[in-house]
Amino acid sequence: MIVDTLSNAIRDIWPMLVIFLVVIIAIRVSYIKINHEKFIFYKEFLTLIFIVYVLLLFQLLTSTEMNTTSGLNIVPFTEIFRYEIGSKLFIFNVIGNIVIFIPFGYFVSGYVKANKVSHILFISLITSLTVELVQLQIGRSFDIDDILLNVIGSIIGFFLFIGLTAIKKHLPRFFQSDLFYNVLCILLFIIIFVYFTRTIGLGWF
Repeated sequence: MIVDTLSNAIRDIWPMLVIFLVVIIAIRVSYIKINHEKFIFYKEFLTLIFIVYVLLLFQLLTSTEMNTTSGLNIVPFTEIFRYEIGSKLFIFNVIGNIVIFIPFGYFVSGYVKANKVSHILFISLITSLTVELVQLQIGRSFDIDDILLNVIGSIIGFFLFIGLTAIKKHLPRFFQSDLFYNVLCILLFIIIFVYFTRTIGLGWF
């Protein structure tokens, strides 16, 4: 269900996504060339991944109703406990709201070099609160439970960042090199490209 929702979001915004990415890449490549900066593929690629993620997050949170109700809910756990654990609605509305913010917590933690939960807690709380307030103004619902779940997802992303960073420091030198991460990101790029083209129906593969 979550994968289908993501695929639908990609189909809805792929023209804007392609144009936006081409413009960003052109500007970034020009900047690197003009200012004689070192080009490190995996760092540039991960930055683009975060941009794509934010665009898809916007699409998911403003066009796809993650709740089955509308209006205002300011009582914590009201919606969370309304769903039977393991049901499709539970996975979509509870697990989905957590999972969707894990990348946010991971990428933002890396960008701001967060080393305390409070760092990502503040950013994710402000972000999720803003999303809910905007949703309330566009005919959707404000749900305090969504904020709680989003923040939990961001915190998981933070600990994922801390854990992977710690693991990286203890890996052999080759596995810490730019070459290794460049190769990994090239493989990831191929996988994403194939998935993207199949999702929007280009049929190249």
